[in-house]
Amino acid sequence: MADATPAQRPRPLSPHLQIYKPQITSIMSILHRATGIALSVGLIVLAWWIAAAAGEAPYFDFVSAVLGSWIGVIALAGWSFCFFYHLLNGIRHLLWDAGWGFELPQVYASGRAVFVGAVVLTLAAIVIGATVW
Repeated sequence: MADATPAQRPRPLSPHLQIYKPQITSIMSILHRATGIALSVGLIVLAWWIAAAAGEAPYFDFVSAVLGSWIGVIALAGWSFCFFYHLLNGIRHLLWDAGWGFELPQVYASGRAVFVGAVVLTLAAIVIGATVW
């Protein structure tokens, strides 16, 4: 039997998400992109709040009530986590650009440090915000 022509050979399937198990680098990359998108939405909300502060007092009271509601507080806490995660992961990428942290144990350690640091800084911001508010 002669070899099949290139058009008749079955094409190899590239590995898919069902084959690869999630790794810390892939999860953190996806989360970095998602937090960037969430920060963009948060920036729109911040602009809304600043515009309300520059406007009439009743409208500012309305915006403050929305952001002070339970859903607003949860959103602000979520945006705080997004900010700190994106910041720390950006620093991690800067260290990679400088040539530090490419060994696998360092990649895993810095990934865990970014996540734990983001959680700790978010909790600290919530506590400080609750005591000042």
